[in-house]
Amino acid sequence: MTQPNDSLAVALFSEIFTIDQLAHNRLTKALPKGMELSQFSVLNHLARVGEERTPAQLAQAFHLTRGAMSNTLSKLEWAGHIHIRPDWDDARRKFITISPSGRSAREAAIAAVSPIIAEVVAEIGPERVRQALPVLRELREKLGAS
Repeated sequence: MTQPNDSLAVALFSEIFTIDQLAHNRLTKALPKGMELSQFSVLNHLARVGEERTPAQLAQAFHLTRGAMSNTLSKLEWAGHIHIRPDWDDARRKFITISPSGRSAREAAIAAVSPIIAEVVAEIGPERVRQALPVLRELREKLGAS
């Protein structure tokens, strides 16, 4: 990599890491009491896919270890936000679904964070955000492929 590209790469990742930290802090504060961003992310994923998932599938979707995902799933199960059932064909596997309580918690979280996100988009400008999304998606795909 050449020097100008090195500087560009460092600047890009510096911005990404800073944005990640700022967004994480701001959204975590807005979430309903007791909900972590990781829990909201799993609830949101389960609601969007609309199908059961195994812990391994969830860990893969979020690029986490199975242990880290198990920790999040334990908290969600304790709160009553997910149902965990055994795989009837292979008792070693489990299936996860979002519960009605989990759907309500997800909706409350979306209601809490949506104004923050909408304000940021409005300040930047919807068209500029739309223009940035393809580049961000490509970055995600490149980083996820490795």
